[in-house]
Amino acid sequence: MNLEVARIGRAHGLKGEVSLELRTDEPEVRFALGAAIATDPPSAGPLTVAASRTQGGRWYVRFEEVADREGAEALRGVLLVVEAGASDEEGAWYLHELVGMRVERLTGAEVGVVAGIEYPPAQDLLVIRETSGAISRIPFVAALVPVVDVPGGRIVVDPPFGLLAGEDVPDAD
Repeated sequence: MNLEVARIGRAHGLKGEVSLELRTDEPEVRFALGAAIATDPPSAGPLTVAASRTQGGRWYVRFEEVADREGAEALRGVLLVVEAGASDEEGAWYLHELVGMRVERLTGAEVGVVAGIEYPPAQDLLVIRETSGAISRIPFVAALVPVVDVPGGRIVVDPPFGLLAGEDVPDAD
């Protein structure tokens, strides 16, 4: 199974450099000089890293196969992928392991299932399809998502009031 390690963003400059939206903890390894990276769609690659750098906390890469801004712009939205291996890191999991998992509250009450993860700049968001069909997003941090039990097929959430779409306003008696 292929895992997404980045999404190609905007072209940067005139010589084919692109920005990356990272999905990996090891960008310096994944985007090392000479690394060949598969793409989704496959017709866009594979791409070979000719240069990589960071600026202002953002990664920029130039590929051997892309010579100019026009070529870089054509890559926008292409996913960079690697073959999945087993993770030996404690507490680590892959997106494909989480999607479809049962989501419940600390009390055990069913909330819904994991629909995906979104990656805005501040922090990752756990996307939940609630039993009602509504979509909710919870910051994927330990305080709000205290349990990720991959073998048990469940994720426990403890969101503050209002983060889940299906919550009713409590009576103010």
